[in-house]
Amino acid sequence: MAGEELLKNGLTSVHDARITSKDLDALRSLKAKNKLKVRYYVMLDCTDDELIEPYLQNGPEINPDNRLTVRCIKIFQDGSLGTRSALMFEPYSDAPDVLGVTTTSQEEIERLTTRSLQAGMQVATHAIGDRSIRMTLDAYEAAINAVPGAKDHRLRIEHAQVVALEDIPRFKELDIIASMQPPHATSDMPWAEDRVGPERIKGAYAWRSFLDAGVRVPLNSDFPGETLNPFYGMYAAETRQTPEGKPEGGWYPEQCLTREEALYAYTVESAYAGFEEHIKGQIAPGMLADFIVLSDDIRTIPSKALLSLKVERTYMGGQLVYSRNAGR
Repeated sequence: MAGEELLKNGLTSVHDARITSKDLDALRSLKAKNKLKVRYYVMLDCTDDELIEPYLQNGPEINPDNRLTVRCIKIFQDGSLGTRSALMFEPYSDAPDVLGVTTTSQEEIERLTTRSLQAGMQVATHAIGDRSIRMTLDAYEAAINAVPGAKDHRLRIEHAQVVALEDIPRFKELDIIASMQPPHATSDMPWAEDRVGPERIKGAYAWRSFLDAGVRVPLNSDFPGETLNPFYGMYAAETRQTPEGKPEGGWYPEQCLTREEALYAYTVESAYAGFEEHIKGQIAPGMLADFIVLSDDIRTIPSKALLSLKVERTYMGGQLVYSRNAGR
């Protein structure tokens, strides 16, 4: 059912950011029955030692049909901004006794990342607060130094939501991917500044600052926490407004992206984040021919029209897998 919904929204690949043993069994079962609707890039739950140990010893699982790829270990470093559990250097502006929580220590992130790099596995760490992000960067740097042979690690920080401004250049220096979600900004903007205050907010949801620093920024939805509709995400990235157009001019509009940048981040950069830019993310010779037909020209329509854009047809491997008018 989820696969059908993905195709309806024009998504042919998904990075599933916390897979358990049972989840992986289910995906393999569907694949064996030819019922896996989309291509899966799997991130294994780091707390399941029995699940991740074979991959830390033997390396990635990359199926030749590119339907199911197991290449990443998912770590959670802190909580969320909404619950004040994201880990901060200074107390929350609206809760002076709260700093947030640590769910995985810096030492454990370093250990897991080192082993992953040795095995050719990627690591993606959920880090939202400024202190959490600093700790993750430090752990990544130590692991990179410990495994100098890992030249193309593509280590990821998921969310990178409230970043100390001085840490943004470190993403570029260490070649860390900042995997970010535009809908988080438009969902959180009514209360985010209350949480972190007028100074820390300058490094929050800072897509433009990351791009200007030369950082790789794949954009995505973080569904089911947000809508999986990628065009809503592009609208949020371009306008930093609610669907009703609030606030006028956008929330901290200096962080807005252009249409071309948003489209690139949702396609080419997302493929790069999964080591798949040679087969996905573009319509070009040699690619997998995963593409969609839209109800209008995504390059030229007004920002507001992104919200009503329809997927007419979805193709995978050149084969039609969804049609909006099927049955009419």
